[in-house]
Amino acid sequence: MTLTLPVAVLAGGLATRLRPLTEKIPKSLVDIGGRPFIDWQLCLLRTKGIEDVVLCVGFLGERIEAYVGDGKRWGLNVRYSYDGEIPAGTGGAVKAALPFLGEEFFVLYGDSYLPIDYESVERAYKDSGKTALMTVYRNENHGGASNVVFVPGEKSSAYGIIECYSKKERTPRMRYIDYGLSCLSASLFAKKEDAFDLADLYSELAAKRCLAAFEVGERFYEVGSFEGIRTLTSFLER
Repeated sequence: MTLTLPVAVLAGGLATRLRPLTEKIPKSLVDIGGRPFIDWQLCLLRTKGIEDVVLCVGFLGERIEAYVGDGKRWGLNVRYSYDGEIPAGTGGAVKAALPFLGEEFFVLYGDSYLPIDYESVERAYKDSGKTALMTVYRNENHGGASNVVFVPGEKSSAYGIIECYSKKERTPRMRYIDYGLSCLSASLFAKKEDAFDLADLYSELAAKRCLAAFEVGERFYEVGSFEGIRTLTSFLER
């Protein structure tokens, strides 16, 4: 199984919640079970059929590149897109990486470990006919605040629609959370500034009912917090 979409991995954050652990190493290189987190992440992507990865890096990004190199030891083709001196936000980071990504691509948070069927996500995105698709998980405010109003599609459809998305204005109807993997079209970035947050783009698309959604049944894992690191380590040990 080989997927057609490349993956942009957003690995440029400062990881302030993990300090002092991340004062001298980027979050991607935090030790998980004796291996840097990005080792686990790239291994997972390869087993899911991914071949092309673009690492969007910033703080201590050269250390990530020194460890990962061209990605061949994982069976991947890895390239790099660096933030400038002033961080451009998640949206700006993806926009800067567009020359490496082509017309359509996955976007994955750099601290996420998502053991799901990426092929099904890609298929749902293409079937939806939308320029964007977000994976969502019904968390009911457990493991993070719910920020999505998700409307399922017909029984025969693998995708639904996001009616509302916001990290700032929560409502009782928000029972789902952004899972950490999206599919996007490069056309969405044509009129965007060089620095912006993907969350704002998702909110705009949801308001227009132009953001497709794929519901995931498996919980997500992350290394953005010390509790997340403990939970992921336990999962991988099992």
